[in-house]
Amino acid sequence: MRITRRHLAFVGPLAVAGAGLVPSCESFAQSNEEASVNEAVEVLRKAMLDADRARLEDLSSDHLSYGHSGGTMETKAQFINVIVSKKTIYKSITLSEPTVVIAGPNAIVRHVFSAETESDGKPGSARVGVMQVWQKQDGRWKLLARQAYKL
Repeated sequence: MRITRRHLAFVGPLAVAGAGLVPSCESFAQSNEEASVNEAVEVLRKAMLDADRARLEDLSSDHLSYGHSGGTMETKAQFINVIVSKKTIYKSITLSEPTVVIAGPNAIVRHVFSAETESDGKPGSARVGVMQVWQKQDGRWKLLARQAYKL
């Protein structure tokens, strides 16, 4: 078959348009990073439910700043001790409306945090918005900052 300029004029724009449909390596890498962050968020959720000190320690940056919707701020040690000492017991935690944005070695995670709790022997519940900042440290995602806010 002989290729003419007419064939090229028809096929050229299709090739350019089709190139945008093929995902780049960068988009695959980013979606892998997003999946990795989502996995860390889920492991943290389970660690809070299980009051698992080792997993909470492992997932939290030494510089953790953990903010509650009422204005209370906690360090890594305070955050972990409240859970492990059973001062606050998480009966259930549901995370909805998640978003993840990767920004270099950092990830910004947002979600709605709904929980059934028991604090100082009193049942309670919470439904707040949350923003978390995760940082890749030694090849693993660690929670660097968390701030809850009233919806």
